[in-house]
Amino acid sequence: MKLRGETAVVSVGIWCLLLGIALSADTLIMRDGRRVNGQLLAVRDGVIEFEGQKSGFFGGRERLRVDRDDVRRIELDEIYGDRDRDRDDRGSSRPSGLRERDISVDSSVGWKDSGIEVRAGQTLYFSATGRVRWGPGRQDGPSGEGHSPYNATRPIPGRPAAALIGRIGESDDYFFIGDEKGPIRVPSAGRLYLGVNDDYLQDNSGSFRVTVYY
Repeated sequence: MKLRGETAVVSVGIWCLLLGIALSADTLIMRDGRRVNGQLLAVRDGVIEFEGQKSGFFGGRERLRVDRDDVRRIELDEIYGDRDRDRDDRGSSRPSGLRERDISVDSSVGWKDSGIEVRAGQTLYFSATGRVRWGPGRQDGPSGEGHSPYNATRPIPGRPAAALIGRIGESDDYFFIGDEKGPIRVPSAGRLYLGVNDDYLQDNSGSFRVTVYY
């Protein structure tokens, strides 16, 4: 009887341990104030894939696809946080053997020539830091202005103002980069140029420091 009791205690202990692991979670902090617990799966092409916890104790999980612009930040669970940071520092989330080039993108200059020739459909990876001032009281990082309104005169009207963007050659093949670290597939072949998503550059200052992996 004593053995059965000890077995029951051990079983309860294991159940509590597993439950604690199950309840530990990454958290999406949404711009509207909501918090979504679950597990971060991927960030691709400006979309966050997240396995979220349904409501209720036994609600189960559901896969979510959330526009990155709707998310203020992501809090990684401590169990996985260090592992993910190490992976980012080593760059192992990118394919090995890629060439890389560091580029300074001045916010007051229309387009910065990266010196990189790309193929149509080629996959690039970017890592961008820094902040730019693009008007009185306005300064932002590579992801651009939060809750940025639509502006038809910007290169990409529906994406955040002052964000990092790219284009191929002298065409209007613009594409959004922001602070995306996942793969970005370029739309056409030619020279890669980088710039900021702003329609008036004369009052800008500051720059983004960008590493392109290609």
